Amino acid sequence: MRSRSNSGVRLDYYQRIVHRLILAHQEPVTGLFPASNVNSHAWIRDNVYCILAVWGLSMAYKKIADQDEDRAKCYELEQSCVKLMRGLLMAMMNQKDKVEKFKMTQSPYDSLHAKYSSKNGLPVVADNEWGHLQIDAVSLYLLILAQMTASGLQIVFSLDEVSFIQNLVFYIESAYSIPDYGIWERGDKTNHGEPELNASSIGMAKAALEAMNELDLFGARGGPASVIHVLADEAHKCQAVLQSMLPRESNSKELDSGLLCVIGFPAFAVDDAQLIHNTKDAILSRLQGKYGCKRFLRDGYRTPKEDPSRLYYERWELRMFENIECEWPLFYCYLILFHAFQSDKRAVEEYASRLEKIMVRSEDGILLVPESYAVPQDLVGFEYQKPGSQVREVVGRCPFLWGQSLFILGRLLQEGFLAVGELDPLNRRLGAQKKPDVVVQVVIIAEDNEIRDKLAEHDLHVQTIAEVAPIEVQPARVLSHLYTYLGRNRKLGLSGRKSRDVGILSTSKLYSLKDRIFAFTPQFADLSRFYIASDNELMIDILKGEINFLKSAWDLLGRPLVTLVLKRIHLDQDKIPLAMIQTMRKLKSGYINGTRVMLGSLKDFLNTSAITDLSFLGSTEDGYPDRLHPDVQTYLDEHLLRSFSNRSTMNLRGGQLRPRTLRRRMSCKGAIKKTRSINVDSDNLGMEGPSPLTERRLSSIVPPPWLQANKQSHVSVFATTPEEGPTSSPLSLGNELIRENIYPVDPHHSRSAIDRRSEFVRQQEMPKILIQRHRAETNFADTEVEELIAMLRETENLEEQGDILQYLVDTQGLDFNTAGLGFKNKSEENATPNANNAAGTGTGTDPDNAAHPSSATANSNNSHCIGNTSNISSSSSNISNHNNMSPHENNHDSSQSEGMLEEGRVVTVRDLLKGLYEKACQQKLWGLVRHTAGMLGKRVEDLAKAVTDLLVRQKQVTVGMPPNNEHTITAPLPEVELRQLIHDAYGDDESTAMLTQELMVYLAMFIRTEPQLFHEMLRLRVGLIIQVMAKELSRTLNCDGEAASEHLLNLSPFEMKNLLYHILSGKEFAVSSVARGNLSIVSCKSSRVSKKSQIGLGDPEGEDALIATIDDRQGQWLRRRRLDGALNRVPRDFYSRVWTVLEKCQGLAIEGRVLQQSLTQEMTPGELKFALEVETALNQIPQPEYRQLVVEALMVLTLVTEHNMVPSLGGVIYVEHLVHKANQLFLEDQRKVQGDATLCCAKIKDGKEQQQAASGMLLCGGAAYICQHLYDSAPSGSYGTMTYMSRAVALVLDCVPKHGEMECAIS
Repeated sequence: MRSRSNSGVRLDYYQRIVHRLILAHQEPVTGLFPASNVNSHAWIRDNVYCILAVWGLSMAYKKIADQDEDRAKCYELEQSCVKLMRGLLMAMMNQKDKVEKFKMTQSPYDSLHAKYSSKNGLPVVADNEWGHLQIDAVSLYLLILAQMTASGLQIVFSLDEVSFIQNLVFYIESAYSIPDYGIWERGDKTNHGEPELNASSIGMAKAALEAMNELDLFGARGGPASVIHVLADEAHKCQAVLQSMLPRESNSKELDSGLLCVIGFPAFAVDDAQLIHNTKDAILSRLQGKYGCKRFLRDGYRTPKEDPSRLYYERWELRMFENIECEWPLFYCYLILFHAFQSDKRAVEEYASRLEKIMVRSEDGILLVPESYAVPQDLVGFEYQKPGSQVREVVGRCPFLWGQSLFILGRLLQEGFLAVGELDPLNRRLGAQKKPDVVVQVVIIAEDNEIRDKLAEHDLHVQTIAEVAPIEVQPARVLSHLYTYLGRNRKLGLSGRKSRDVGILSTSKLYSLKDRIFAFTPQFADLSRFYIASDNELMIDILKGEINFLKSAWDLLGRPLVTLVLKRIHLDQDKIPLAMIQTMRKLKSGYINGTRVMLGSLKDFLNTSAITDLSFLGSTEDGYPDRLHPDVQTYLDEHLLRSFSNRSTMNLRGGQLRPRTLRRRMSCKGAIKKTRSINVDSDNLGMEGPSPLTERRLSSIVPPPWLQANKQSHVSVFATTPEEGPTSSPLSLGNELIRENIYPVDPHHSRSAIDRRSEFVRQQEMPKILIQRHRAETNFADTEVEELIAMLRETENLEEQGDILQYLVDTQGLDFNTAGLGFKNKSEENATPNANNAAGTGTGTDPDNAAHPSSATANSNNSHCIGNTSNISSSSSNISNHNNMSPHENNHDSSQSEGMLEEGRVVTVRDLLKGLYEKACQQKLWGLVRHTAGMLGKRVEDLAKAVTDLLVRQKQVTVGMPPNNEHTITAPLPEVELRQLIHDAYGDDESTAMLTQELMVYLAMFIRTEPQLFHEMLRLRVGLIIQVMAKELSRTLNCDGEAASEHLLNLSPFEMKNLLYHILSGKEFAVSSVARGNLSIVSCKSSRVSKKSQIGLGDPEGEDALIATIDDRQGQWLRRRRLDGALNRVPRDFYSRVWTVLEKCQGLAIEGRVLQQSLTQEMTPGELKFALEVETALNQIPQPEYRQLVVEALMVLTLVTEHNMVPSLGGVIYVEHLVHKANQLFLEDQRKVQGDATLCCAKIKDGKEQQQAASGMLLCGGAAYICQHLYDSAPSGSYGTMTYMSRAVALVLDCVPKHGEMECAIS
């Protein structure tokens, strides 16, 4: 026996252990590990963890290989790793169709399986018989694959395997928004099979994405074709969501020890040292025991109280598992590794000694890690009384290979055979160290020489697109198209990347393609997207936000580079807008909003920027890796020609279109206004009285247009809403009624219809803005349409054009053909001056003779949505044949010469609207822009993304006006469904529907950049936020509700975002007027605001001004309660404190919803699911300020329980009773001291007022019968709301003793 160094002997000892405990179980055919001797299933996660010890040992041997046999052992161990990793790869590649399908559906049934047969690598359970969707398992595989490849192992052999791995990257890319079953395969902890977003899965996916980025799977021998590409933004989204969730694991698990693998080895997914510390502390303080850590609170797995006959738990039984959950030694192994990587020797020794005490010795003296420890059946009662006091017994597998493998790794580190860097060759462990400041490089390029010269006047020297050659500048959409070629593989049937989104991190790099270099402009600068892109100030604001974001999020080599192109469209009246010049000067100065920037030209930055090679665009599959893929070649050739050329917009009016004689004006005025539904005037927000105008008559008879069978794709489904229906039914000969007629028909359709219409319009100018869309009592003949279109051509005023088009859409539908209308009779006009009244010329005095192109149009377009609006009287049998021709023939001659034709095609109302929309965008008439955008069914490009951004940060979103049609969005939806949902929520009110989409985008921007604004808010109720915005405007401007909502809808997108910011942050703001009637929102601290503008635009004189300023101070608490109520803000730890109240009573009733005590049996205090239950009850209350008082009442109850004044609070507590009792006490005090409330609620009542009170109106307009002055009282103080609430609690609750001395603990 030859001499052996001590270290060699010790390693040989570990090698024997690894062989006996781990490698002995490896299947020779597939290389996989079965779960146990009796269960041949191989889990991806457990298999990867098992092999880590083998990999670690192989690296330890490599270091001391002083003899050939050591090298041989090292190679043997390495090949076992390769064998296992390839076994898993083959098992997953057999399911390649699932990977392809999952990219589209993201359905749990299309996911890769979580476990395979260890004998042959085939599936062992069906898609729907197991919670297969476990993103953390696939991510762990990719992460360890990357680390092993970086350490020098060759695991991937062919380019087909490379493209499969690239598709696995797409598979985990959206982990931040895909609920899965997680590390314990449970999903929701009741185990009913509901997946949820798990922080441990998101963290593992983030780690895998970062590890895989730019990794060559062939190691040192590979070329560009074997490199994996990851879009940096996807990893960053996972990081942002992970940071917002920690230390929470998911909605039902408020904490989970599984997070140890995310904050430490192997993932190292968190960059924030403080957050790592907080998460670890939370786990240790609440889950650690003598025998390891519990997996999560109330985990019933293998406890003596668990019913092994069924998989799931009843909701009420979760409470039984509290304090007797199993403890897992596995987590001590994680903690040892965690501290070893932190090089904290003392902690490592502490956990090592703890672990040794609870390990089991086998017959031959090897220490084994058992799976878990449970409380024995007979000791459960004692454990309940004194948690942690009883001796536990081993349950489950022993040795538990996952834990055993990590234990051996820990030992190798402790004894110095491995350095931490060898287990982490990609250096992920350094992620949480402080990085140097990022310098953001900005390049501004002019579209043409003219713009370049304009900038030069301001001493800003830039290049044009032509001058930056050979670097080519393209919009972001080109990059997103190029990325769809990534990972395509015909043999495997894989289609490449599906997501179209490229974020700022991806566009801040340069890209090389063969010998060309591309720079891409950011996605937000893409003008073809949405109307907010035409607001320059907003674009600048977003740019500042993105630069700030780059400062914190950039972690690639090189500096980020933002390329912007200044185009013609950006000019304002042929000048460069001042805001842009100021921003460019700021950029030039080197700092903007605290971020270091450098302004320069592209060629200066070539050496300092990150450059990525787009090598995957070669046609590798056809054997020409050096040539571009033919599709890419054609795409680029086409694009380079037209990417930055402007498209011409259709002109709504041309010179030759103006009729010689001006027609009589008809009243369509206010057609748009009537669709608005923001209700401000009624003082109780959301409590509209019934309006005579919104009777939804028998709407059930008319099926909504989108339910009808023969719908064609081009027909707008929004043209008729159920409440309109067809207004008159065709009574022509033998024409069967297609639908039942709901509205009364006026058979005597006469000339006065038009006058009646205008009178009707005058009556409708109502103070309230409720949802209304009126039809005149009778329908006008089409002659009227003729006139309208003629007027459309005459008027210069875009608002008027909007009203006319709104009316046309209401009556004729979007696809109504306007070609040739409005001047069919030019020739006759010249001949006879009074031809206006000649029959058939277009004003239609004779109803019998009224031509009806509209019905012909309706038929020819198959537009079943359009009510047949021509009123055909019974004598219409003599209608000449030519009326029934299609409109193309009908108008043939006239439309050729003078119709509104564009390149010889039909011009529909929709085309006219598009023209109007583009003009309104140019002229910055934002109210009109929002309305026409809504009518055209436009949707924000990033709407689905914005909603997802909010949801994944655990904020639910509701749309619609409370209380009747609020819809809650709890899971990410596709664009189309979202658009439909919002549309349904607001009925016909296009402007508000559009505004809702816009606000969702702003909310998502804020939650990305300033998450602290959203603390203690669980649901964002967009409808309420809109109402509060209007209410705040009406308060600051001293105007009524209608004017305020008009102002609101006319705010520019930038000011809208600004107003939203002020409302979210609760900052006081003032409104100052800017040119062209636009408003601007300014913080009160700003020096620009003179005292005048704080009072409002009207600048009330003298005394009024004084009153206004006093008033402002007076409504402060009311306003604050209203804001907090609308934003659903609650005090800190509110929900967990309500849980303690609920534990001591039988239930809490809020506005008819009872929160049962049984909720505490199912959910833990800090659980998100519980918070959502409480939130749902509170959301039953429509008035925000009243809701806030209810929250205050609940807080008083929590004080009662926290100070243990009484053992139990008794039965169901009606929280509103407390509030009303407090109001009574308040009014009694007010009468005693002659306070303000004596003017309204505290008056001595006489008969008239009693009657008024009975009808539900308070004099002061306070919501829900609570005096306005109580809402406006501060919480503290002897007349504060808390005082009254506490007195009310003492009076209303039976459990509080009425007599005798009592320790007063409420401070």
